[in-house]
Amino acid sequence: MLPPLKPIPMKERMSMIFIEKGQIDVIDGAFVVVDENGVRTQIPVGSIACIMLEPGTRISHRAAALASRVGTLLVWVGEAGVRLYASGQPGGARADRLLYQAQLALDDKARLRVVRKMYELRFGEKPPEKRSVEQLRGIEGARVRKMYQLLAKQYGVRWHRRDYDPEVWDASDLPNRCVSSATACLYGITEAAVLAAGYAPAVGFIHTGKPLSFVYDIADLFKFDTVVPLAFRIAAKKPREPEREVRLACRDLFRQKKILKRIIPTIEQVLAAGGLEPPRPPKDSQPPAIPEKEKLGDVGHRG
Repeated sequence: MLPPLKPIPMKERMSMIFIEKGQIDVIDGAFVVVDENGVRTQIPVGSIACIMLEPGTRISHRAAALASRVGTLLVWVGEAGVRLYASGQPGGARADRLLYQAQLALDDKARLRVVRKMYELRFGEKPPEKRSVEQLRGIEGARVRKMYQLLAKQYGVRWHRRDYDPEVWDASDLPNRCVSSATACLYGITEAAVLAAGYAPAVGFIHTGKPLSFVYDIADLFKFDTVVPLAFRIAAKKPREPEREVRLACRDLFRQKKILKRIIPTIEQVLAAGGLEPPRPPKDSQPPAIPEKEKLGDVGHRG
């Protein structure tokens, strides 16, 4: 019998890989992709934060179960990775973390403090005093539009505005396609980190009402220091396969910047700014019937 699998902490993993046109299965105990010619390619599933599954990919029950046990997020995406159809949690929200996150989001004063901290981390300065979340969102939007313009000018890229239609992908201009592909990569690893930390992707503070609201909140803190400048740099070269160039560059950038090592501490820092203590379990709560063993992975990982 093989020893039980132990999830690797998120900070020690590779960021992501994309797989298309292949059957993913577990063969001889290994996570493999089998192409149409029967050629097997082994993937070290336990050392990857998330696997993006593109059109033409099929995955077996055994492979999905193995990815879940080792804490690897599976994300079913559209062509070029810009549409997210579904994702398989590598763990899930822990009750204590989820209640803490929800408590902060539902308390108006605490939520405002969290949003102000996000603003400070994103722009390197404290936001104006006595501003509501809605007002800060408006200020943020204006600054973001200006940052896009400045980056376009820096890299010599013609830029109108951030605009694309995932239903008509080829109708988008090259800079928007590059930016969309780059942010999709960032969203993937951010969702994996949010789940690994034990929080809920849908409970956001600036973004609300979407399945990945909190993912967008956290990813925005890294976006303009990482993937957006990279996207403009690649767009300036006008490559034949811009989406592929962006993916490869994002993978290398995430490794160089050690993004996975930074995301979870940033989440903790942002939520701590809310000024609320994590809720304690009720006195009449029932402890687990079978105590869980100490885990090697992050707090949100199963197993």
